[in-house]
Amino acid sequence: MNLYVSNLMTQLRDEELFDIFSPFGRVESCKIIVDRYTGVSRGFGFVEMPEREEALTAIRELEGKAIEGRQISVSEAKPRVERDRFDRGGGDRRY
Repeated sequence: MNLYVSNLMTQLRDEELFDIFSPFGRVESCKIIVDRYTGVSRGFGFVEMPEREEALTAIRELEGKAIEGRQISVSEAKPRVERDRFDRGGGDRRY
């Protein structure tokens, strides 16, 4: 199950995110998303946990928990929608 984690401190690293989730079960991967130009964390990331029940336990236990002074949000990630690189999500534009 892929989890979306937000409101993270910008200094938090992938390894630390792994350590936060690993007490709840097997963690396959952790990835904090960074700005492609500055390399600074965008404050959110994804955690992949292969066992659904373990992932649901992590959501229940970590949702709203303070991590380094910030209340994080944890939920099931929505499927990624592929967009044209020029699409800014503005709907059906016709030129």
